[in-house]
Amino acid sequence: MQESMRHILEENRELRREIDKKLSETHHASRQQMNQTIRTVQGITGQSAKLIGDVTEKLAKLDETNRQVINFSAQLQNLQDILKNPKQRGVLGEYFLEETLKNVLPPNAYKMQYGFKDGVIVDAAIFLQNKIIPIDSKFSLENYERILNSRDNEEREKWEKMFKQDLKNRIDETSKYIRPEENTMDFAFMFIPSEAIYYDLLINKVGAAQINTRDLIEYAFRDKKVIIVSPTSFFAYLQTVLQGLRALKIEESAKQIRNNVEKLGKHVAAYDEYLKKIGGSLGTTVNHFNNAHKEFEKIDKDVARITEGERVIEPLVLEKPQELA
Repeated sequence: MQESMRHILEENRELRREIDKKLSETHHASRQQMNQTIRTVQGITGQSAKLIGDVTEKLAKLDETNRQVINFSAQLQNLQDILKNPKQRGVLGEYFLEETLKNVLPPNAYKMQYGFKDGVIVDAAIFLQNKIIPIDSKFSLENYERILNSRDNEEREKWEKMFKQDLKNRIDETSKYIRPEENTMDFAFMFIPSEAIYYDLLINKVGAAQINTRDLIEYAFRDKKVIIVSPTSFFAYLQTVLQGLRALKIEESAKQIRNNVEKLGKHVAAYDEYLKKIGGSLGTTVNHFNNAHKEFEKIDKDVARITEGERVIEPLVLEKPQELA
């Protein structure tokens, strides 16, 4: 009986050890699984936080972009408002003209708002030696835009005629600044701030509409001595003017050098004449000296005859200075 009890107790102890072992293994596995789950959750949380941060940053950038777009739209609207107002559009054209001049020519080579004797003012004038090149800024836009937006052929022809008449009027206005009696050149520049309008004038087309503007360009140059330019073509003309100004400076420097050489030649000639006069004076002095010495020799001879002695004075004759060539 006791043996049976010991056997049962031993089996219980063995079973308890086995259970404890299993519980320990299960607890260890559960802890590892829990730690892994925690690490996984932490990783997911970190990625989520980073993703949220990235999304927040991109939303902030998008918000800034939206504000910039809104600001740009407002500026564009302001520009459109300016272009709708003829007076403000004229100010904008003059600004483009001044910036173009400022970027190429020295400040003393041009003047904005140049006034003639009768009080008429041209937008700008270039000074080339003693001549003036008048420049007028023109911006005929209303009928140009109407041609672009028109879908009816008959209406487009009406706007086309008005647009050409606008340009012709601007050409006539610019030609009034050609005043040779006030030292202007026999031509003037008509500055069109819009490259699009200038290009359309050259190719005889406004948008998709064919329009004959070649006769206007010929009318401007041949009849009115007006050269139509855009910012790009005007820049090329200004480069030529700049080279002319540099050539004038070189010519002015050469004139100054030539004048200085002429003055130096006159001074050398005067100095040569003065030296000749000094040489002549020295020659006269030498003659007087030699004559005086000869007279002194005569006295010496008289003394020698009276004393029956020898002459004590040796003849001394100075040579005259040679004449300068």
